[in-house]
Amino acid sequence: MIACKTPAEIDKMRASAHVTARTLHELKHAVRPGVTTGELDARARERIRALGGEPAFLGYQGFSGSICSSVNDEVVHGIPGDRALKDGDLLKIDIGSRVDGWYSDMACSVPVGDVSDEGLTLLRVTEAALYEGIARVRPGAHVSDIGHAVQAHVEKHGFSVVRALVGHGIGASLHEDPPVPNFGQKGMGPVLRPGMALAIEPMVNAGTWRIETKPDQWTVVTADGRLSAHFEHTVVVTESGCEILTVTEEQRHELERANLHAARRGK
Repeated sequence: MIACKTPAEIDKMRASAHVTARTLHELKHAVRPGVTTGELDARARERIRALGGEPAFLGYQGFSGSICSSVNDEVVHGIPGDRALKDGDLLKIDIGSRVDGWYSDMACSVPVGDVSDEGLTLLRVTEAALYEGIARVRPGAHVSDIGHAVQAHVEKHGFSVVRALVGHGIGASLHEDPPVPNFGQKGMGPVLRPGMALAIEPMVNAGTWRIETKPDQWTVVTADGRLSAHFEHTVVVTESGCEILTVTEEQRHELERANLHAARRGK
């Protein structure tokens, strides 16, 4: 069953999303060659708690980290530890918070030092695909409209979307209905209604869309060893469109300015 959140519940999700967005913003600035994924994890755990939340991933189905830290061909669910980042790495940080019983979920890909042209292009295309998907979120649209937009943008640039992993609903649980694939035909699946909250998260590979799981039973990698990128936002359907919850106030103003400029260019 797909739950539509009340305004009071959305306020709680908004508070959770602020903790997640603020923490990830700070983590991105800590990424550099030589830092370990475990150090980033410890920083995330400390900041989430300092901001009044609890790490959503810590202990989830036995996961040992407060973030997922996935490097290069690792798509998602990388376990933080003593791995030191190197110049040229592409790091994916997936992070979530729980505040007053309500969840938020967010991810981004961060270049470490001097990243290859392919890596930078993959990063840009994946982030743009996320916003292509978000732009389809409005009352009356279908869940599959999101994935169709993501897939079209990604494949136009010669990359591929992961099929076996998808986005999801979110709220009082970290993972709720409906599943939100990053591929598919338009006009399929549940109809979006105000109050529905979704975690939209394109996972995009430079090569094949096929993936494998490492022996640790968590870390997902590309089947061909090529690079992967990942971006994610938690959004809520509004009466007129959607609101991105997982942004800081500064980022919200930047998005509003970008949308205003885009609207002016379209006139």
